[in-house]
Amino acid sequence: MDLSAQYDKIYRYCCFHLRDPQLAEDLTQETFLRFYRQASYQEQGKALAYLYTIARNLCLDAVRRRRPEAPLPDDHPAPDPYAPIDRTLALRQALDTLPADLRELLLLRYVNELSVGDIAVLTGLSRYAVYRRLRAGLADLKHLLREEEL
Repeated sequence: MDLSAQYDKIYRYCCFHLRDPQLAEDLTQETFLRFYRQASYQEQGKALAYLYTIARNLCLDAVRRRRPEAPLPDDHPAPDPYAPIDRTLALRQALDTLPADLRELLLLRYVNELSVGDIAVLTGLSRYAVYRRLRAGLADLKHLLREEEL
């Protein structure tokens, strides 16, 4: 497996979970450092699953350590209802309404371009279950975006 091609995918995976590019870069590097320290998974042919497991655990730890953001002050202006819709923001908001496990499946399949088989190995689900959940997630996402008129 070409690990250099996986670096960007692991970075996107971390960035998606953390929404902090600098922290995502740090955790991506830490993922590969930990991966290279443990050679047994490379020999067993489970390198991809091990990479994503390390990245997932590092992201979860980082989220747990993160301090909650301060609320906006009461005098903060309300958004303009007539302003043009930011499609990226609308997509992000629609994705945020989906369950975390479904968001992760969509990320792995459509952002990181992993095959359904690879996702099944990573998640421990059957290929059929992955396919079925992806279809349901896309249908939910389309419905949410239609409500936003995108």
